[in-house]
Amino acid sequence: MGKPFYITTAISYPNGRPHIGHAYEAIAADAIARFQRQAGRDVRFQTGTDEHGLKMAQTARDQGRDMRDFAGEMSGHFKQMCDTLAISYDRFIRTTDDDHYRASQAIWRAMEASGDLYLDRYEGWYSVRDEAFYDEKELVEGEGGAKLSPQGTAVTWTAEETWFFRLSKYQQPLLDLYAREPDFIRPESRRNEIMRFVEGGLSDLSVSRTTFDWGVPVPDSDGHVMYVWVDALTNYLTGAGYPDGEMPYWPADLHLIGKDIVRFHAVYWPAFLMSAGIALPKTVFGHGFLLHRGEKMSKSLGNVVDPLGLADAFGVDALRYFLLREVSFGQDGSYSAEAIVTRVNAELANAFGNLAQRTLSFIAKNLGGAFPRAGRGEDADAQLIEEVVVACAGMRSAFDDLMLSQGIEAWLRGVFACNQYIDAQAPWSLRKTDPERMHAVLGTLIRAIRMLAIAILPVVPRGAGHVLDLLGANERTHAAIDDDGWYARMVDAGFTIAAPTPAFPRLELPVDGEVAA
Repeated sequence: MGKPFYITTAISYPNGRPHIGHAYEAIAADAIARFQRQAGRDVRFQTGTDEHGLKMAQTARDQGRDMRDFAGEMSGHFKQMCDTLAISYDRFIRTTDDDHYRASQAIWRAMEASGDLYLDRYEGWYSVRDEAFYDEKELVEGEGGAKLSPQGTAVTWTAEETWFFRLSKYQQPLLDLYAREPDFIRPESRRNEIMRFVEGGLSDLSVSRTTFDWGVPVPDSDGHVMYVWVDALTNYLTGAGYPDGEMPYWPADLHLIGKDIVRFHAVYWPAFLMSAGIALPKTVFGHGFLLHRGEKMSKSLGNVVDPLGLADAFGVDALRYFLLREVSFGQDGSYSAEAIVTRVNAELANAFGNLAQRTLSFIAKNLGGAFPRAGRGEDADAQLIEEVVVACAGMRSAFDDLMLSQGIEAWLRGVFACNQYIDAQAPWSLRKTDPERMHAVLGTLIRAIRMLAIAILPVVPRGAGHVLDLLGANERTHAAIDDDGWYARMVDAGFTIAAPTPAFPRLELPVDGEVAA
């Protein structure tokens, strides 16, 4: 296997069912994981659910549910979402797993051994919705003068005995980290926000609770459970094998998270790890939010859409393609049923899907499915292959830099070049006037379609996989894109192309123009 690559999503808080934001993060992480596997990396991809904390306890209590049963049921909805959306995770972790309890208590003991934990009394503002503590200076004023968190959520005054973590001790080490490793926080706008926050001073952090018992017990401290973010962040170590032995996948290469929880991952998490003497992750990437028709989603507005409903209405590949193509990764983006149909039909169905369908159908009908013989080559053939090679290389380079939308845009340049080529060469006309030239044109198109299908496989694994299956292309790595010997091997093997079914059918807008929540 190649060099390890460890990628994680944030673990989802399952006090409600998955929404499109959860799906977007999972799809983006999956595309990156598949891309890295193609490149020969030994990938470990982890996602899962964060099941502890006051918010979960309150939701279960309000519904009269047993806590563990409720957590298990709700976690199941997130696993179903991942499985439906073709998320190729290596582990779906739950913070109620036994090995996670061991890991959480191990990092606690390591921080305690560093002298960074002390017992005191906490009095201050806490947001149950955010599971976060806020200083008075961070609060904003809501309607009627109500105090709100910076996220606009309700806060309550909390007073209890608690363990504290010496976060203030790590202000300068964190600033040194950000200066030394500019890619530790991405994109740059998130990095700047975090640097300003840390430069403003850090207070010690309350890291245990005594007002409820749904959490990981604090070692040797009866009545205390860990603050949910200590427990939640540790999941990344649990999945890497901590503390039971060697950790070949640690440090993580990429923590992919929403922009609203960058502080926890880029301030608290590296401070905990420094305290415990554990290597830091390489990059924390805070992606943007998905807006519905430019508006934030909320139940009161009635614009919360079930991602599984979208996948059912438009198809998994179509949803994956739209989200990764439409949204500039790291920024906010907007979606609607009309936008999905328009984007997917124009690029995936009409441009690439139709290119593959009409080329392979023509070969199946007119050549009995046999790969065309060498034919009479022209400069246009070599030029097209070069354009496609450059397009695929551009996509790889962009994906390496987490520029997903730009990567797909680079790939499309190869698709458009193929469509211009087939229209200019017109193999349907050459069938009667110049069969030898027709063979060369069709052979060039087969090579180009295969390269494009391999490149886009991480984004649309089912449809691109279908195209590659039709071509008998079993080798699907980046190295195979430029494999000039593949075509000759297929000809020698006598492989034939069956009459194809569309890999990317055109979409229709739902009758009511929307998908039900």
